[in-house]
This record gives sequence, C-alpha cells and structure tokens, in this order.
Amino acid sequence: MSFKVQKHWHKYNAVPQTMDGIQFASTKERDRYAELKLLLNAGKISDLKLQFPMPVYIKDKHICIWKADFVYWEKKQKIYEDCKGFKTPTYKLKKKMVEAFYDIEIRET
Repeated sequence: MSFKVQKHWHKYNAVPQTMDGIQFASTKERDRYAELKLLLNAGKISDLKLQFPMPVYIKDKHICIWKADFVYWEKKQKIYEDCKGFKTPTYKLKKKMVEAFYDIEIRET
C-alpha cells in the first residue's frame, strides 16, 4: 500500500488522500478503505464498491444523489457505509432521506 498526502486543504480540516490511485476525501476515509481491503482479502466481506451513487426521488421528482463511501456484503447483509468526521445539517438530512427512501440503515464509521 502506498500513501500520498495532498497539499489542498478542505473545510473541517479534512486532508485529501490517495491510495491505490484512488482519491479519498480524508485520512479517515482512506484508512477505512485499507481496513475494508484487508477484510475483502480475508473473505470477511465481498463485492466492495466505493462512492456508490444513490439517487433519491419523491413523487417522481429527483431530489438529490447521495454517495455511500462504501457498499459491500457482510454475512449476507448489504452494508451502506459513510465515513464522517463532522456531520453537517445537510448530511443529516440526506442520510434520513436515503434511509427512508431505500429502507436501509447507513453505518457511520
């Protein structure tokens, strides 16, 4: 695994990171990806997807697209996961809408 620190700073002090040629929004997200890769290689999870888009519609009107940081299968259950250091009001609202629309629970790490 190779790590590269980017010099561009984001709000909430998140520092973009790159691993395996993939750009991550923060060190926390990159580190979680590294953990999930180990679980994937050990056969504990399967079908890992990154930045999985989930559009939300209400009465056939497109409201937003929420991107799950990670989606994977764990013990016959599909997991939708988001790495959050700071939960903005917008994130909290989108999370509620996505959970209601898809009838899922988003795991926050």
